[in-house]
Amino acid sequence: MVNLNSVAAAGNAGQTASSRNSLGQEDFLKLMLAQLRNQDPFSPMESGEQLTQIAQFTAATGIQEMQKSFERFSQNSATQQALQAASLVGRTVLVESDTAYLSSDGSLTATLDVPMRLNNCQVAIYAESGELVREIGLGALEPGQVEFSWDGTDSKGNPLPPGRYHIAASTTVDGQDWLLTTYTSAEVQGVTLGVGGAAPTLTLADIGEVSLSSVTRIR
Repeated sequence: MVNLNSVAAAGNAGQTASSRNSLGQEDFLKLMLAQLRNQDPFSPMESGEQLTQIAQFTAATGIQEMQKSFERFSQNSATQQALQAASLVGRTVLVESDTAYLSSDGSLTATLDVPMRLNNCQVAIYAESGELVREIGLGALEPGQVEFSWDGTDSKGNPLPPGRYHIAASTTVDGQDWLLTTYTSAEVQGVTLGVGGAAPTLTLADIGEVSLSSVTRIR
């Protein structure tokens, strides 16, 4: 009986090491036919042995096709994300971020995610250095996204310079302190494509870089 491995070794004698380690569908079928032609008529290959080899071949082919399908899906998803991100340039987006920009006219706006009715809510505003510059009491709030603004003055009413400031909104529920998720809006100035399946990165005016996945609304 001719062994499939011996036929493969003989047929691949003149090939390179890389091609010897990689068999396609045609190679496998040729080896199967060669094995059938050269088998010992007095000791033919058993049908069970043939079925086993065919099953192995089918499984290997299925895995290869599945891998190709996943690769195509990943490539298509990456392309769609890139096109979506590129279409945002020049648009204003709302993103999850605790950083907001105080404009030269002395205004800053941000949005809070309020998960339930709150009896009280405090917003603390910090300079980039980490210094607390203002606290604002918003009182009771209803569930939903609540927008608030700051006039750019400190606790004494002095105007502060334009720039980036950090926002921390908190509340107390059943005696426990909770931080609320904050969102800020800014114009998209550029896009950096993700590497290794990562989401593209957006460059926001006066804010910096954020992931495309952080965008919750396009304005």
